[in-house]
Amino acid sequence: MPKPASTTRAKALETFANPAPHRDYQIHMEIPEFTCLCPKTGQPDFAVLTLDYIADKVCIELKSLKLYIWSFREEGHFHEDVTNRILDDLVRATKPRFMRLTARFYVRGGIFTNVVAEHRKTGWKPAAKIELAEFPAQSNTRG
Repeated sequence: MPKPASTTRAKALETFANPAPHRDYQIHMEIPEFTCLCPKTGQPDFAVLTLDYIADKVCIELKSLKLYIWSFREEGHFHEDVTNRILDDLVRATKPRFMRLTARFYVRGGIFTNVVAEHRKTGWKPAAKIELAEFPAQSNTRG
């Protein structure tokens, strides 16, 4: 069976100062190699994570994010749990104005699962309409 969630150093998320804190701008990241284990069967689950956020004072440092994401590989998590946990950890580390994490899990038992979780900073007022940029899928990672 899968290991319980760990609290290793790999779970540490580092940040750096936002180079343009005076402006709302979108940061978009695609993480095509997320893996964790099914908590019921121990079978691997694979997902593409898409992170979109508007930083406030700090941004997430990429190497620490990579190590953090890798730390889930041997842990058992339900899709909904791991998506919300990752969002909560990222929000706790960065305190963004806005953050959305989309987890698109590959098929298991004939079912695709997509989980979308969002955070909005209390008091933050977005522009009347937020039009997030569209980013085409990377052909070398998705069909």
